Amino acid sequence: MPSENPTRVRDFGDMERDVIYLLTDPKRLPTIWSVADVGREIEYHDPEAIVRPLVNAGLLHRIGECVFATPAAFHSVSLTGQIA
Repeated sequence: MPSENPTRVRDFGDMERDVIYLLTDPKRLPTIWSVADVGREIEYHDPEAIVRPLVNAGLLHRIGECVFATPAAFHSVSLTGQIA
């Protein structure tokens, strides 16, 4: 018998989007986050796996263990809005 409350598997793309929204939200400070804090905020055990592709795509800048959104990330969010 299937479980009535199946565990929802988080989509990797959804987590990437959550990170972009986190780092571009003008109500959230600071605007620079440590990778570890990003992982705690999105409740994911390997934040490096989420951050690395976003850095490679040009949506995040990384300095040491800290990341922040690039102008491209802000522009992307302004075009699409924050889709929940």
